[in-house]
Amino acid sequence: MYDVIVIGGGQAGLAAGYHLKQIGLKFVILEAGNQPTGSWSHYYESLKLFSPARYSSLPGLRFPGDPEHYPSRNEVIAYLSDYAHHFELPIITQARVQHVSKQEGIFYVMAAGGKQYQAHSIIVATGSFNRPHLPQLPGQETYKGSHLHSASYHQPMPYRNQRIVVVGAGNSAIQIAVELAQVAHVTLTSRTPIKFQRQRMLGRDIHFWLKVTGLDSLPLPITRTTARSISVLDTGQYQAAIRAGKPDYKALFLRFTPDGVIWSDGCHEQIDTVLFATGYEPNVNFLTNLGVVDANGQPQHRAGVGNLEGLYFVGLSGQRSLASATLRGVGADAQYVISHRVRQLEQKRRPRS
Repeated sequence: MYDVIVIGGGQAGLAAGYHLKQIGLKFVILEAGNQPTGSWSHYYESLKLFSPARYSSLPGLRFPGDPEHYPSRNEVIAYLSDYAHHFELPIITQARVQHVSKQEGIFYVMAAGGKQYQAHSIIVATGSFNRPHLPQLPGQETYKGSHLHSASYHQPMPYRNQRIVVVGAGNSAIQIAVELAQVAHVTLTSRTPIKFQRQRMLGRDIHFWLKVTGLDSLPLPITRTTARSISVLDTGQYQAAIRAGKPDYKALFLRFTPDGVIWSDGCHEQIDTVLFATGYEPNVNFLTNLGVVDANGQPQHRAGVGNLEGLYFVGLSGQRSLASATLRGVGADAQYVISHRVRQLEQKRRPRS
């Protein structure tokens, strides 16, 4: 019997583990993969953080290297692995959670292989980057070419000399499109025009200004306007690439055809591959029977506190602030929900007058 079971051993789960260890609760972290790196080991190889190392640390351990450099995917993987070892966090790998139930105040967690764990509280730290979001566009079912989500993209060489369309307007969409454009003819397309935000202002990274102005930690929904106004962080290289036509940019096509797409001007074009860089949804299917997930698969919570006693979340996009789903933000959110649970338990222990 554990005080807390943390589901997910990526950045959110590790941050939760750090704070649980600080207050001496008995806990375990269940990680579906074979290492405590969450989704990072599955991302495309060239991925770089859009925040400097200075603003990319979990609680208690500084991200290594030059504080102003932008860490690569492999650096993040190494950091998360080192973090788990540094704090000697109790992690069970290859323990994908399949089902969670609750009876008489106890959570029962069923993992792969039929292994069952019990706890008084659950922290779901599977984050917002496990279930790819794939939109269904007109005619998509007729398209005979290759189509994939960015979750399945790793490096550009298999796409050499192809005609490719990348769908999306965020950081990953343009980073992948620019990389692919070095070996293929690529068009980046989206429903709305891409919004660019300068990565550096007055010699400082934007994350410096978000921190000193307090915007990074302002509660939602105040920061939703800020989040919508920032799409692609750019030092100028991405806008320059689009101006050079590597990739070019067009408004989202009207529909698919069996061998390509129809653009907004009515022109048909044959396309080899369509890559959707259209984001992710929370992976919380194992909670369905608890009545805490809505019809759209979204967990029901307020600032990470679930609508079932003892159930908490860490690592969801927009959970409490603009930074909630990031390396720099999960620590504060984990501390918040764990403090909430501790206060709840203390109130139960107080003698009634």
